[in-house]
Amino acid sequence: MTAAARHGPATVEDLLRLPGEVAAEIIDGELVEKAIGSFERGAAQGALGQLLEPFNRRPGGRHPGGWRLALGVDVQYEETQIYRHDVVGWRRETTPERPSGKPVRIRPDWVAEVLSTSNAGNDLVKKLRTLHRHGVPHYWIVDPVHRTLTVMRWTADGYLNAVTASEEDVVRAEPFDAIELRVGVLFGGDPDDE
Repeated sequence: MTAAARHGPATVEDLLRLPGEVAAEIIDGELVEKAIGSFERGAAQGALGQLLEPFNRRPGGRHPGGWRLALGVDVQYEETQIYRHDVVGWRRETTPERPSGKPVRIRPDWVAEVLSTSNAGNDLVKKLRTLHRHGVPHYWIVDPVHRTLTVMRWTADGYLNAVTASEEDVVRAEPFDAIELRVGVLFGGDPDDE
């Protein structure tokens, strides 16, 4: 994608002009196509959404609730930083109205990216810097190749690595620490396995 090279930094309008089947982001002003999804990457993204479903509701009742979660949402942080996050969430207490539009212009409270070999540098460096600059409280990295989950918490000095877990681990990962998560489920494990 070379639209940014022809006329300066890519814009929201450049994203909106793309055909519906093209998934792209603007990273440092450059239009960057999202990686073609492998089965492993897509399965991890879907599994993460399913694991966190008890939070995707109003608080109260038998589920923890308190969040608005979505897959594959475009979020604009700056004119030159518009990311299509794999999984993203807003606390209902800070965002009482459901986010809407494309791109969403409300800073999320939690972001998760599922790494691909072609875009890992963007997720681990460029996006991390932008999310930190904008005060996103929690950033998770799911790595299907190494079969790990990394949970990071915002601090003034940079993201603090709160948890690094492998597929054998069962964790309470903030901000969703009200329930235990079997990390192996992200990589094809059965949620009922002990």
